[in-house]
Amino acid sequence: MTLYPCAKINLGLNVTEKRPDNYHNLETVFLPIAVCDELVVELSDTEDMPSEDNLVTKAYRLLSQYHTLPPLHISLTKNIPMQAGLGGGSSDCAYTIRAINEICHLGLSIAQMRQYAAKLGADCAFFIDTDPENPVPTFATGIGDIITPMKPLNCLKGKYLLLIKPDVAVSTKEAYMGIKPRKPQESPAVSVLRPLNEWKAYLTNDFEKSIFPKLQVLAETKEKMYENGAIYAAMSGSGSTVFGIFDAQPDTTKLLNTTTSQYYAKTIRL
Repeated sequence: MTLYPCAKINLGLNVTEKRPDNYHNLETVFLPIAVCDELVVELSDTEDMPSEDNLVTKAYRLLSQYHTLPPLHISLTKNIPMQAGLGGGSSDCAYTIRAINEICHLGLSIAQMRQYAAKLGADCAFFIDTDPENPVPTFATGIGDIITPMKPLNCLKGKYLLLIKPDVAVSTKEAYMGIKPRKPQESPAVSVLRPLNEWKAYLTNDFEKSIFPKLQVLAETKEKMYENGAIYAAMSGSGSTVFGIFDAQPDTTKLLNTTTSQYYAKTIRL
């Protein structure tokens, strides 16, 4: 069985409060996008899978605690960049649970698979039933694990999405260290229902305040997107990908900052 775990972007991300367990509550809108890894899961005579610290292997180990699983061959080809704020590892984890459920005939419901996924990462549950060909936005609260599907964002149809990830990385721990929790004036779930040309004034990513001063290349990339016609631009998640939404296909040669030698850059039609 071959599956294609998809990435996501965050449309707005507000860290609203620190919890007694030292995690943070947040509000964000996840949007699945058609940038995908390749995951192959097959029955095998011997166990063969990625390293033990990979979320794919952790998903297999978790399910094996509750179900009798046969040996599996699991291989993963990465196309979604890591430490990019695009949810690649979480998606790989969720799609592994989906694949094992099907290939091993476990009979788990969507809700049950989400419960397992949530044990491995805050946003893993979101990816259990994502489909990049039908990108339904989802409002996420709690630590990202309480998810409410929304109606499709028709304002994005036919637009171009540009992803740029400079050759820098942001750890989630580092990102949260600079955060001052606050309640936004308006929830991202409300803001995304506004006309697209109003998003810039209402949709914010709280991590930009602490990360942009440390990694100027990200701030510069966002600014260049606006200078070159982006309707809306922001950092995704806790970084380090900046995305822009354009009416026409953007010219990436005008957007890549020469101060960083390597970039991941990809444009897709929404």
